[in-house]
Amino acid sequence: MSFDTTGADNQSGDALENLLTENRHFEPSAEFAANAIVQAGEYAKANADRPAFWAEKSRELLSWSKPFTKSLDWSNPPFATWFEDGEINAAYNALDRHVEAGNGDRVAIHFEGEPGDTRTYTYAQLTEEVKKAANAFESLGLAKGDRVAVYLPMIPEAVITLLACARIGAIHSVVFGGFSADALRSRIDDAEAKLVVTADGTFRRGKPSSLKPAVDEALANPGHSVTNVVVVKRNGEDVNWVEGRDVWWDDTVGTASAEHTAVGHASEHPLFILYTSGTTGKPKGILHTTGGYLTQAAYTHRAVFDLHPETDVFWCTADVGWVTGHSYVTYAPLINGATQVMYEGTPDSPHQGRFWEIVEKYKVSILYTAPTAIRTFMKWGEDIPAKYDLSSIRLLGSVGEPINPEAWMWYRRVIGGNNAPIVDTWWQTETGAIMIAPLPGVTSTKPGSAQVPMPGIAVDVVDELGASVPHGHGGYLVIREPWPSMLRGIWGDNDRYKDTYWSRFDGMYFAGDGAKWDEDGDVWLLGRVDDVMNVSGHRLSTTEIESALVSHPSVAEAAVVGAADETTGQAVVAFVILRGSAVEDADIVTTLRNHVGREIGPIAKPKTILVVPELPKTRSGKIMRRLLKDVAEGREVGDSSTLADNTVMNQIAASLKA
Repeated sequence: MSFDTTGADNQSGDALENLLTENRHFEPSAEFAANAIVQAGEYAKANADRPAFWAEKSRELLSWSKPFTKSLDWSNPPFATWFEDGEINAAYNALDRHVEAGNGDRVAIHFEGEPGDTRTYTYAQLTEEVKKAANAFESLGLAKGDRVAVYLPMIPEAVITLLACARIGAIHSVVFGGFSADALRSRIDDAEAKLVVTADGTFRRGKPSSLKPAVDEALANPGHSVTNVVVVKRNGEDVNWVEGRDVWWDDTVGTASAEHTAVGHASEHPLFILYTSGTTGKPKGILHTTGGYLTQAAYTHRAVFDLHPETDVFWCTADVGWVTGHSYVTYAPLINGATQVMYEGTPDSPHQGRFWEIVEKYKVSILYTAPTAIRTFMKWGEDIPAKYDLSSIRLLGSVGEPINPEAWMWYRRVIGGNNAPIVDTWWQTETGAIMIAPLPGVTSTKPGSAQVPMPGIAVDVVDELGASVPHGHGGYLVIREPWPSMLRGIWGDNDRYKDTYWSRFDGMYFAGDGAKWDEDGDVWLLGRVDDVMNVSGHRLSTTEIESALVSHPSVAEAAVVGAADETTGQAVVAFVILRGSAVEDADIVTTLRNHVGREIGPIAKPKTILVVPELPKTRSGKIMRRLLKDVAEGREVGDSSTLADNTVMNQIAASLKA
C-alpha cells in the first residue's frame, strides 16, 4: 500500500495499494461468542457518550474510597482530568478487596524462575507482602509523592514494589534492567528519585548476571537524590555494599509488619513515570495518574482478553520494565482478580520449548506476546510446540509492533489449534492501555490488522492537513478525543508534552504511527512514520515490505530500512533470517526480490537483501532498525547497549564478510 494519502495515481502505486487487502476472516465460534464478556452493543453504547461510558466502567470495575461526581474535564486541552474529585487506592483495588470478598485463596501469581525455581502467591499472600513492603519503604522515610526508581528483573518483588509504592502514594519509575548505568542515572536525576529498589542480579540464558553494580556506578558521582538502595537477593552474586545507604530486602521488607491500611489518593495523583527515550539524549518521562489509568487498563484487559477470572490463567510475557508489564502484569490482571504467570527468563533457555512447557505446566488459557517472539518460534519450527499440550489456550494476543499476516496465521494454526481467536493490540506507553483491538467474541478477526478502536476510543486516520481519509487509504494515526489512561504530560516539561504530541494536528493527539483504513473499515498499523521510506517519490512502509518477505516460505524474520541512495533518494535494504527448514537457494536474493515485486509492486523490490543469522533486538523484542541502517549505509554501528545480545551486530558483520 502506498503511504501517499492522496491515493495511487499510477500503475505501481495501484499495486502498492493491494498488499494489505486481506480476504481471510475468522468468525468467533458460536460457543465463544455466547460466553463472551463483551457483546456487540458495547460500541454504540460507548460511543454515544464516551465520558459517561468510562464513568460507568470505572464504577463497575473499581472500588473508590471517595466516589467521583464528574467524569472528564477537558477545559484546558491538551491537559485532561478524569474522575478528579474521586479518591482511590490502586493497591487496595488489586489486592485487599479480593481478600475481603473471600477470594484470598485464589492464586494471583505463578512465578517461574529461569533456573526452574517457582513461587506461588495467593491474593492473601501477595496482599501481605505488599503491606510489608509499604511499611518497610515508609520506615526508610518514603512518603506520598516521593519517587522510587525500580531496577529489577521479572521477579515477584517487582510487582510487590510497584504496588507498595502505589499503596502509599509514592510514584514509581521503572528502569528496564537491560539499561546502562548512565541511562539509570539520567532517569534517577530527572525524577529526583529518593529510593532505588534493585537486586543483586538475575539469570540470563542459564547464567547469573549482575544488576547492582550498575546501580553503584549510577550513584558513584555525588549530586543525586537517592538516600537508600533496597536490594533483593536473587542469584547470590557478590555485591559491593555502601553502609548507611544499602539495605537488604529481607532485612527491611522481610521484618516489617504485615498490618497496613490503604488510604485513598486523588484520582489525578501521579501513579508512575515511565521513560520512553533510549540511552542517549534527555529522557522523556511519561506521566500517568491513577483513576483514569486503572479504569481503562482494567476494562481493556477484561474486554480484549475476554477474561473469566475464576477459570482463566493469563500470561503476558512482557517485562515489567515496559508499559505492557505495568498495565497487563502489575495492574489490570490483579485488579480483575485474575491468576497470572510471571516468567523471569527467555524463550530459548534452557531449550526452545520453554514457553510451551510453561503453558502446559500452568494450563495457560490466555497468552499475550510480541510478534518478534512469534516469528522466532516460526524460525525454530512447529515441531517444537507440537511436543507440548497447548489445549488449554483459548485466546492469543499480540503486542509491540504490527504483526505480519503470515506470522498471525502461524500463531493461530500452530499455537491456537486453528481455534483460539487472536487479538492484535495497538497502544503505546503514552496511551497507557489498549486503544485498538478486536473484541474476540464480536469481531471477525483478520490476519495482520489491529482492526477496530476500543469502545469509547475516538481513533482516526488523517492526511497531511488533518482531514479524515476514506477507506482504502492511508495516513497518520490520530486520537480525536481524550481517553482515561492518556498520559498527563511529560514529567517536569509541559511544553515538550504539547510540542511532541499535540502540535502536528490541531486538537488531535498524533501517535507518530502511520496507518491505513482498509476497504472494510479496519485499521492497519504501518509502523512509525519515521520508518516510512521515500523511494523515487513513492512512500513505502517498512512494515509492508517486511510482511511481504515473511509471507515467503523461506523467510522467518525480516527487517527493512531505507538507505540513502543518490538515484532514488532512498533505497530499500532488507535483512532476512531464513527458516530452519529452508534450503538456502543459491539465488535466494533474486527469489525474494521477485516475490516482493509480485506481492506489492516493482517499486517495492529491495535494492539489497542481506541474509543474516540474527536481527538486533532489545530485550523487549523491538528490532533496532537504526543499527541496521548504519550497516546499510556503511557507517560505524552506533550505541548497541540496549540489545538483548550485544554480539548480534558482530554476527551480522561477520556474515556479510563471508
